[in-house]
Amino acid sequence: MKVSIITATYNSASTIADTVKSVADQSYSNIEHLIIDGLSKDNTLDIVKSYGDERIKILSGKDNGIYDAMNKGIDAANGDIIGILNSDDFYASSKIIEQVVGVFNQYGVDTVYGDLDFVDPIQTSKVVRRWISGEFYRPNFTKGWMPPHPTFFVKREAYEKYGQFRLDMGSSADYELMLRFLYKNQVSTHYLHRIMIHMRMGGASTASLGAHAKANQYDRRAWEVNGLQPQWYTLHMKPLRKVLQYFPSLYKVPHS
Repeated sequence: MKVSIITATYNSASTIADTVKSVADQSYSNIEHLIIDGLSKDNTLDIVKSYGDERIKILSGKDNGIYDAMNKGIDAANGDIIGILNSDDFYASSKIIEQVVGVFNQYGVDTVYGDLDFVDPIQTSKVVRRWISGEFYRPNFTKGWMPPHPTFFVKREAYEKYGQFRLDMGSSADYELMLRFLYKNQVSTHYLHRIMIHMRMGGASTASLGAHAKANQYDRRAWEVNGLQPQWYTLHMKPLRKVLQYFPSLYKVPHS
């Protein structure tokens, strides 16, 4: 199966090299890497082009934010499987895509997800938080559970059937999409117990208490727009589940 990796970029020169290199180094070769650039004003695209990798495709133009860029990438993707890799993230090993494809082949599912490490933005070998998803159990969504979106790989047919990212959901667009896929429509999935992604710490949804409150409002709306009713504790549990992530030594994961 062909895998399309979508990376949305905008003035990402300080981190994009790690992202592109981690895709280029994958042991699985049937990959296309779509760079969806929002008219960067720095040398982001020069860095991307310097790799001279014919599997990289650049689409540059004005967009309406990161989720709009991701949707453009989904529209342009030729792969059977689509993954999202942010411009300051990188794969944890060279075998991640090979393992993901292996899970799709073995279990015949429509989606795959795994685990993620938040790393120091400068010293990227230093793990600050560890997000261990655990096996899928649909009712866990009502307990604040969700998988880390950068680890969420989806068959293209599922996007065609159930839709792309909603642009009216703010920072919760990824939460809404996974809620729609996994909880509402019960799209088949499988858990790959591996640290798949290294994500640099930071992000708009965790920048301040105000941003957190706004994200909580969008999370509530994610249920409403899908005609779903969360439990009274659901949206309180979602941020509370993150507390133990700050003790990464508690979680042991298999070597990739």
